[in-house]
Amino acid sequence: METIDRYRRSLKRKNYSGHTVKTYLHILGHFTGWLNVTLNEVTRKDMGSYVDHLLRKHLSPKTVICHLQTIRLFFDYLINDEGMDMTNPITRISIRLPKPLPRHLKDDQVAKLLRAVNEVRDKAMCMVMLRCGLRVEEVSHLTIDALDLPRSRLFVANGKGAKDRVVYLSKDARVSLEAYLKIRSSKLRNLFLVNKGRVRGTPLSVRGIQKRIEYYAARTGVDVSCHSLRHTFATQLLNADADLSSIQDLLGHAHITTTQRYCRVSNLKVQRDYYAAIEVVMQRSQRTDEEKYLDSGVALVESKNTSTRKKRL
Repeated sequence: METIDRYRRSLKRKNYSGHTVKTYLHILGHFTGWLNVTLNEVTRKDMGSYVDHLLRKHLSPKTVICHLQTIRLFFDYLINDEGMDMTNPITRISIRLPKPLPRHLKDDQVAKLLRAVNEVRDKAMCMVMLRCGLRVEEVSHLTIDALDLPRSRLFVANGKGAKDRVVYLSKDARVSLEAYLKIRSSKLRNLFLVNKGRVRGTPLSVRGIQKRIEYYAARTGVDVSCHSLRHTFATQLLNADADLSSIQDLLGHAHITTTQRYCRVSNLKVQRDYYAAIEVVMQRSQRTDEEKYLDSGVALVESKNTSTRKKRL
């Protein structure tokens, strides 16, 4: 369809990543294949039927919302860029989503995982996700030029939302990267490379990194993924009293509300605040009980004195 092809070129001009463009076109292909009317005839009722169709296919609510958001952007393009005379049939999305807590590793699980990671390259990859909070796609796109080891910094180019940011290297992460660079012998700019098989020496893909983490998860029995390492990074910083806005910058979140999800996880700062505050509450309660006891004692003495005086009279 020519309209879809023009939309693809529009996304490219707006600097959308290749992965995003591919996902958008896949969703739109599914949608246009399902439609039995022309695009300018699509109504809200049609979109409701499409949502029912997706749910019957057992897609999760989150995936359904992803489809609707993509289709809404496409209709915006048709109206604003193609000049199509119609109203966007998706004005708001009212599907309720569950809000699970971000899954992170406990300290003993982190230690168990790191003990099992015996390959130098894999150790460096784990430390970049665990100590720098990088997304797996950002790790796969890292280049040699992104490293600034003397200043313990890492430059993340073209992260999610086409945004650049600087993150910092802990001592153990820097040591792991230095150890990897000593054994890495390639002129390729990509940092992490395949080290076995027919494609040895080529850049390690997102799926390749995920498979390595899955291997160590099976080996250790630790329920871990690339993204849970990022969650662990954020939770550990929060528990160490790092400012929420600083964590937001390090993670590359566009909105602080995304970072605030970690406040709902095992938050040691909240735990400390609770116990400090509840101690004050209990002390006040205890003082109130003591005052009531003393007041009742005074009242009893006064009552006895009054009774004695009456008998004498």
